Amino acid sequence: MKTPSIKKIELSEIQQLQKIGRETFYETFSGDNSEENMKDYLDEKFAIDKLTAELSNTDSEFYFAHIEDKILGYLKVNFGEAQTELKDKNGLEIERIYVLKEFHGLKVGQILYQKALEIAQDADLNYIWLGVWEENHRALNFYKKNGFVEFDKHIFRLGDDEQTDLLMKLTLK
Repeated sequence: MKTPSIKKIELSEIQQLQKIGRETFYETFSGDNSEENMKDYLDEKFAIDKLTAELSNTDSEFYFAHIEDKILGYLKVNFGEAQTELKDKNGLEIERIYVLKEFHGLKVGQILYQKALEIAQDADLNYIWLGVWEENHRALNFYKKNGFVEFDKHIFRLGDDEQTDLLMKLTLK
C-alpha cells in the first residue's frame, strides 16, 4: 500500500469529516457502550452544525490521512482557547486521532501523530497533551510508545455513562 498523505480539511469536506468521524468513533467504542448512548453521542458530537463550528474555529485544525480519494483516518488539534481543558497558549491538544479499523497496523495513526508533532514544533509550543479513555488500551499503548506520560484524569460523558479519561502529556522543551 502507498504511504498515506495528510491534507488539511476544508469546510467543503464537512460531509466526509462527519462520515469518517462517526464511523471511526463507532468502530472504536460501540463494543463497550450501549447502542442508545452511542447514538446520542454521535448525533450530538458529529452534527453538521457542531462540526461546522469546529472547522470554522481558527484555533482548531483537522487533517485527513488519505491515499488518493480514500480517507483512512483523521486528526483534530486545538490551540489556546479551543482546547477542551488546559487552554494553555504553550500547549497543543490532540483531541482526536482516529483511523478506520481496516487500516489499523499500517502506521496511519503514527503518520497523523507525526503531523500533530510537526504542528506543535512549528508553533514552538512547550508540550502536547490529550485525553484517552482508560479502557482504550490500544490508544494508551500508542501514546506511551510515543513518550506521553499520564498527569491527571477527567470524566468523559458518553450519553448517560461517565467514563474516566487519562490526561497525558508529551513535553517538547
